[in-house]
Amino acid sequence: MAGNALGESFRFTTWGESHGPAIGCVIDGVPPRVPLKESDLQGWLNARKPGQSRFTTQRQEADEVKILSGVFEGVTTGTPVSLVIENTDQRSKDYSDIKDKFRPGHADYTYWTKYGIRDYRGGGRSSARETAMRVAAGGVARKVLDHILQESVSIKGALVQMGPHHIDREKWDWAETGNNPFWCPDAAAAADWADILDAARKSGSSLGAVVEVVASGVPAGLGEPVYDKLDADLAKAMMSINAVKGVEIGAGFASAAFSGEENADEMRMDGNRIAFSSNQAGGVLGGISSGQDVVVRFAVKPTSSILSPRKTVDIFGKDTEIFTKGRHDPCVGIRAVPVGEAMMAVVLADHLLRNRAQCG
Repeated sequence: MAGNALGESFRFTTWGESHGPAIGCVIDGVPPRVPLKESDLQGWLNARKPGQSRFTTQRQEADEVKILSGVFEGVTTGTPVSLVIENTDQRSKDYSDIKDKFRPGHADYTYWTKYGIRDYRGGGRSSARETAMRVAAGGVARKVLDHILQESVSIKGALVQMGPHHIDREKWDWAETGNNPFWCPDAAAAADWADILDAARKSGSSLGAVVEVVASGVPAGLGEPVYDKLDADLAKAMMSINAVKGVEIGAGFASAAFSGEENADEMRMDGNRIAFSSNQAGGVLGGISSGQDVVVRFAVKPTSSILSPRKTVDIFGKDTEIFTKGRHDPCVGIRAVPVGEAMMAVVLADHLLRNRAQCG
């Protein structure tokens, strides 16, 4: 099965299924002598793991990561870094009633069509369980960024929309993202969302969301100007996250309604550096980072596993109905926030290493 790796100079490959014995990843291109221990990664994994509130799946996984290779005496050796997380709370029987049915909105039908076989236990490889290893790889990428740049690149994510309900950007407070279960920077919106999502959860339905990820301290010059643009690689990375259906950089689709004057990020000298009047471009110009904040948003569809009966067909070509039991996120966008941060980190680390190789 191809397509399990991302990146060029910093390249990670994930493996494993939702209900298999373990999931893992192998990371190539990590420079030597980068300080790295399991606790450096565990905090990021704890932010993504399930069962932390009533608003996420109640599957109980410790998500304890183990480093199997590539680290000696507390630093990387320049060889592949291999990471593994054991699965400990699978309930495969939850899926026995639907093993022959295709869940609408899921990858069941397309996997079956492509391969002629599928792992019906939680979606197998297409499960969001795979994203734990993206977060682990993102933790390694953050260490690489810090080691090379000798200063911290801040990568922070937030949920800015749940269903049709937006935050008030005038009330944006990054500190609030740690005070509620939604990673929401608007305390009033978070309080409203609790009631809204409770109602959806109790009715057996689900809601979509929009996640925003901001990277500050990114140096200018990262990215290639044609096919490997920084924003193109970020879009691919975010689009590869389970359930993501749209990605935008900076002002994104809103820029189509701007005039040229409104869209232009005007420049002036501020001492010996260039200062921008705005950041409609999202920190990327011509595919190359400008030194401004890199801003990415992505839309996450409503969780497809719902209790409401839906029309479908089975593997025998018969019409039927389906409702999905088991433990599922009523809004999968919540746990997508740390995943989006991780994907930002791995793309930035990849382009930082590529830029060093070409430009010194």
